[in-house]
Amino acid sequence: MVTRQLPKPAELFELMQFKKPVLDGRRRRLDAALTIDDLRRIAKRRTPKAAFDYTDGAAEGELSLARARQAFQDVEFHPGILRPAPDVDTTVEILGGPAALPFGIAPTGFTRLMQTEGEIAGAGAAAAAGIPFTLSTLGTTSIESVKQASLQEPHPPVPPRNWFQLYVMRDREISYELTRRAAAAGFDTLHFTVDTPVAGARLRDKRNGFSIPPQLTLGTIINAIPRPWWWFDFLTTPKLEFASLSTTGGTVGELLDAAMDPTISYDDLAVIRELWPGKIVVKGVQSVADSLQLRDAGVDGIVLSNHGGRQLDRAPIPFHLLPEVRKAVGEDFTVMVDTGIMNGADIVASVALGADFTLIGRAYLYGLMAGGRAGVDRTIEILRSEIERTMRLLGVATLAELEPAHVTQLTRLAPLPR
Repeated sequence: MVTRQLPKPAELFELMQFKKPVLDGRRRRLDAALTIDDLRRIAKRRTPKAAFDYTDGAAEGELSLARARQAFQDVEFHPGILRPAPDVDTTVEILGGPAALPFGIAPTGFTRLMQTEGEIAGAGAAAAAGIPFTLSTLGTTSIESVKQASLQEPHPPVPPRNWFQLYVMRDREISYELTRRAAAAGFDTLHFTVDTPVAGARLRDKRNGFSIPPQLTLGTIINAIPRPWWWFDFLTTPKLEFASLSTTGGTVGELLDAAMDPTISYDDLAVIRELWPGKIVVKGVQSVADSLQLRDAGVDGIVLSNHGGRQLDRAPIPFHLLPEVRKAVGEDFTVMVDTGIMNGADIVASVALGADFTLIGRAYLYGLMAGGRAGVDRTIEILRSEIERTMRLLGVATLAELEPAHVTQLTRLAPLPR
């Protein structure tokens, strides 16, 4: 039998611990977010449906995105035991410069539609964390303003790095001028993007009537009622400006189809290579054969990507393609990967299987929508914590110690024999 007694008041007081209330609503909700999924849920509550779905959605049945995320979930790690790693080093050299973490922020279009701080928040947070920020051709902040935002961070762990993502436009001179401006502003790497000759069928946007700029309709007004802060920010901040679009008005797909050129070829890559003084990588690579051809063409690296599932549905899964590409191109060629990354463990698994670096797109935008600059900081903080914890649990102290033996890719989609 357990002997019972009345609790002593002094003992009760020891158990009664009350948290000091956090009066800042933004800080309170971001502190409560422990994962990128948590940030996504906050973002969904705070952002109008059309803008959120533009970020969250993908092409057609959204199979490419779902499969990419599933591929990361279908990972089995193999930790080493009795290999203490109390301190882990997450730094990496990538494309001629340092990064404090093995990921950077991917290029995203129309970013200030998600939250008005847009690319300025992303560039500032990236600089503060010591990771690269990539500006999209369809960004809503100028090349020069992004560079300035990166340089304003007071104590970056490494010199701020900016990358520029380039689409080849029907009017080639637009692309050439953007290339010159990015070089003049001190961007060190160019992402020549090849997976968007035409726009993918982004059905959520069509169903929502999403346009650039967003239009006030009965549906958007009703949807805005519980989110007045978004519309207040949108209507009281400077008008959206695009570095590459002279006219707007229409769905994202219509704008892309009007601007992009489906005749893009290796000849265009050669022209841009001549114009660009820094490193050049090709983004949107989805096969071993193209990886080899690009390596032999003299580019500095590639990004295995299916554009976040937003272009060709049922496209190859970049994470599944990674080991085969790494084996084919050798160890001295830069291979990066994006699409589907929602956890620091996804990044660790990618590095173990041969990626030199990774890029996050939606994960960054969920943080932005959840809390502006502070939300992007929180995204990076969450991923950093997950990376460091996963490395410690695997028994590795540096990224260089990660190897294929640490990871097994489980598969639900085994190809049939031909």
